[in-house]
Amino acid sequence: MNLEIKDIGFRDIQERDKTLLREIYGSTRQEELDKGTNWNDEQKRHFIDQQFSVQHEYYQKNFSDAKFYIIEKEEVPIGRLYIDFSENEPVRIIDITILPEWRNKNIGSSILNEILKKAGSNNLNVSIHVEAFNPAMNLYKRLGFRKVSETNGIYHLMEWHLPFNGMELQYQY
Repeated sequence: MNLEIKDIGFRDIQERDKTLLREIYGSTRQEELDKGTNWNDEQKRHFIDQQFSVQHEYYQKNFSDAKFYIIEKEEVPIGRLYIDFSENEPVRIIDITILPEWRNKNIGSSILNEILKKAGSNNLNVSIHVEAFNPAMNLYKRLGFRKVSETNGIYHLMEWHLPFNGMELQYQY
């Protein structure tokens, strides 16, 4: 399933992208570290390095059929998209992260809308795990994702279902 969005490109991650991927991951944790710790910059960097390595290894090992992309705008890296388009299975967005300077520019919503369009045309639902305090939660809700479960009060499993006879499915919580 190829994603086609004007001015946005997707290329497979490569070994040489590890530093970039670490930076993208770190951008998701920076505010938490700045507000929630009294660590110095070296301690924060060490924490980010460790957490990124564990997450990266986990994703590579446990989602072997997934696509791991660098998101680019005019060949400039602006984020990452990890997505599993396994045949006849719901689409699983493993991770989507846009670097802070590129957020709130309709890039994430364009990517998500394209994923939903492609999934819908293949009669597939879409899921993503989202942290409860993630600012993108409002975007997922606007796009029709609904919470179906919760882990540790932090991670919400959100799902988008195909419309049924032109009407959105009714969800039970």
